[in-house]
Amino acid sequence: MNRKELEPDGSPQAAFGARLRKSREARGWTQDDLAGQMGYSSTHISAVETGRKLPTLRFSRSADLAFGTGDTADTFESQGRQIRHGSLLEGFPEYVGHEGRAAEIRLYEVGVIPGLIQTPEYAAVLADSAVKRGAISAEQAQERIAVVAERQAALVRNPPPLVLAVLDESCLRRPIGKHEVWAAQLARLVEFAELPNTVLHVAEFSMGARRPFNLPLYILTMPDRSLMSYAESAQRGHLERDGKFVLPILTAYHQLQADSLSQAASVAMISQLRKGNP
Repeated sequence: MNRKELEPDGSPQAAFGARLRKSREARGWTQDDLAGQMGYSSTHISAVETGRKLPTLRFSRSADLAFGTGDTADTFESQGRQIRHGSLLEGFPEYVGHEGRAAEIRLYEVGVIPGLIQTPEYAAVLADSAVKRGAISAEQAQERIAVVAERQAALVRNPPPLVLAVLDESCLRRPIGKHEVWAAQLARLVEFAELPNTVLHVAEFSMGARRPFNLPLYILTMPDRSLMSYAESAQRGHLERDGKFVLPILTAYHQLQADSLSQAASVAMISQLRKGNP
């Protein structure tokens, strides 16, 4: 049987495949043996080992179960996430992990609807646009859409987190996709505002210089009441865990909320846009 030699330094995907093969062979397992352990076909195992197929989150977790690495510092899942998040800004994958456990999530977004409130169709239009610009591959676009769904699914827990969202007016004045996509996204915003664990504000253009932030911002309150923030530019993101640096940001966020439209007025603005009125 022909055996493809692996080059683990070639890419994170190749490194994952090489580790999978090495772990399998160390146990004396064939690809059929590992396939039986993980619930996949031997063809699928071969494709991941040789880098022809990306490991999904389910695949990575199944590998951890098969090899008993789920409680170690270097899991297949963490390695798989690094591959899957290759098109995301630095710091964001780590932020997403904390976001899924947060008790309170405060966010401010400019220009686009934030991922936690996007419809799948809206997310797909944004991802497809990035592909057309050559910024990411088609596979990375699918990963971005999957990350949006994964983040939203993590919020459906008991008890759910409190989510406070402030949208710059530019988020509402920039239609994305065809009419049906944009109309459904506006409807999703109204539905979000009606949830018992959410608050929605719109920061109007007229706020002018009183607006404290010019870039997207997220602030998390964890179950132990510790704070962390995540901010990003076009090139990179930064996760801040030191509370003394996050507290001034939280204060500015409260000022932003105070100057923004009330939730009732924000929903009224969105409803007018849904009707086609400026």
